[in-house]
Amino acid sequence: MELWDLFDKERRPLGRTHVRGVPMEKGTYHTVVFAWVFSDDGRVLLTKRSPEKKSYPNLWEHTGGSVLAGETSLQAIVRELFEETGIRAEPEELRLIDTFRRCHDFCDVYFLRKNVPLQTLVMQQGETCDARWVSRAEYEEMIAQGIVAEPDVRRYAQLGKRLDGYLK
Repeated sequence: MELWDLFDKERRPLGRTHVRGVPMEKGTYHTVVFAWVFSDDGRVLLTKRSPEKKSYPNLWEHTGGSVLAGETSLQAIVRELFEETGIRAEPEELRLIDTFRRCHDFCDVYFLRKNVPLQTLVMQQGETCDARWVSRAEYEEMIAQGIVAEPDVRRYAQLGKRLDGYLK
């Protein structure tokens, strides 16, 4: 059973937890995290969602997931990166780029510059099944082909110029 800490719309802790999979009460929020991993040559790492996933199966995305009860956002993204890809990142390597509120969650988006050979990545069974490094042009072509998960397409547009200097 996965538990999330709950927050109000101002991201103030409510002092209670929520069980994943149970509908959330109106006016409550939890936190999710995402990592955009960039290579020194300006490519971004994408992972392919496992075909067993209920939402967006077999589509490409950035690593991410929910913050567990008792975790900080930064602890969660370090954990998610390791669980889904095998990438070990130190907290000081990650840079918080954006935070925004959606219907029932707060999203924290991190950037990480780290050269990781694809052959060293470890996919998490049931979560990820492939990975690739792509340039900006390749990423935009994947979006045009409809093979990038819709939430990641929205984040790409939202990040806009903040990607300059990272994604070439």
